[in-house]
Amino acid sequence: MKEILDQIKVEIDNFVVNADAQLGKGNKAAGTRARKAALNLSKLMKDFRKASVEASK
Repeated sequence: MKEILDQIKVEIDNFVVNADAQLGKGNKAAGTRARKAALNLSKLMKDFRKASVEASK
């Protein structure tokens, strides 16, 4: 579960950096990277939820 949490932190950082670049500078490629990071975050959150439920049993 620690590994999943570390991956989530990395993806959050990627998302913030790229979303800021899109909003602040109008960088379209950064918007694509931000959307990809958001999708990866969604998947990682589901994995974290599964691992968390298993750990609590």
